[in-house]
Amino acid sequence: MVLDLVLAGVGLVILLLAGDVLVRGAVALSLRLGIPVLIVSLTVVSFGTSAPELLISIQAALDGVPGIAVGNVVGSNIANVLMVLGVPALIASMSPGHSSKRSYYQMLFASLVLVAVCFFGPLHFWQAAVLLGLFGVMLADAFAQGRNGDDALPDELDVSPGMPVWKMAALIVAGLIGLPVGAQLLIDGAVGVSRTLGVSEEVIGLTMVAIGTSLPELATTFTAALRRQTDVAIGNVIGSNLFNILGILGVASLFGPIPIDPAFLTRDLWVMLACALVLAPFVLGGWRIGKRWGVAFLALYAIYIFALFAQGGVTA
Repeated sequence: MVLDLVLAGVGLVILLLAGDVLVRGAVALSLRLGIPVLIVSLTVVSFGTSAPELLISIQAALDGVPGIAVGNVVGSNIANVLMVLGVPALIASMSPGHSSKRSYYQMLFASLVLVAVCFFGPLHFWQAAVLLGLFGVMLADAFAQGRNGDDALPDELDVSPGMPVWKMAALIVAGLIGLPVGAQLLIDGAVGVSRTLGVSEEVIGLTMVAIGTSLPELATTFTAALRRQTDVAIGNVIGSNLFNILGILGVASLFGPIPIDPAFLTRDLWVMLACALVLAPFVLGGWRIGKRWGVAFLALYAIYIFALFAQGGVTA
């Protein structure tokens, strides 16, 4: 089991590093080619920062472990609300701005759509068409809305179109090689852990894999909260959840069919939807997410993780 944990940890580190260098190289190349910053932000950056989750879900579907593919998305969305918002709230009170409302409604709608299509599973081409079609519509809407916003890349990217061509190429190649390698290592390690512990692959996907792939969102949200950029912090979570459902699971479904475990239909999808609804008074009502709410979110997440291992997660 120790070897499996090391394998999964190494895979996760490779995934995160590969995703970061791929984004930096691709953004620098896009800017060098004269592509507008807005389009780069909405496409290259959005796709690149979610590349680890995307590669994991695709690789899991190809390797015949669909529980990890679906669990990664559903578990990440749960972790994004309860953990990624809960931890920074212990340090700095957060309050979303008006700009988060539109994205929140889209995320809530996407969550409802995901619940609906899963009841018609397994996920295959027609579900992929629905999810990716909605993703295209929402991406176009984000582009239209973004034209009225700031034409700037996220501060943490720190890239320049003046980057040498050889460095751009090296970053892109390293990212393209590292992503599938890291995804394979993480999945192999996760499957090994699930077999050793005697729990289902769905539970490992919902916990270990989901938490690992949510670490970049946690780092970004934590930094934004410290800088008092609370709208950015909460908007990052909403945007990530929206992309997970429509983009990642939509693409992974093309490599299906992906069976839906009954536990998702009776428990985890509803927990994900409940987490989306929990944000309503904060996004729509202007409530602040302070320390007490941070403690409450983290306590709920701990209870959920405990319940996963205590109920229905043990394999036969």
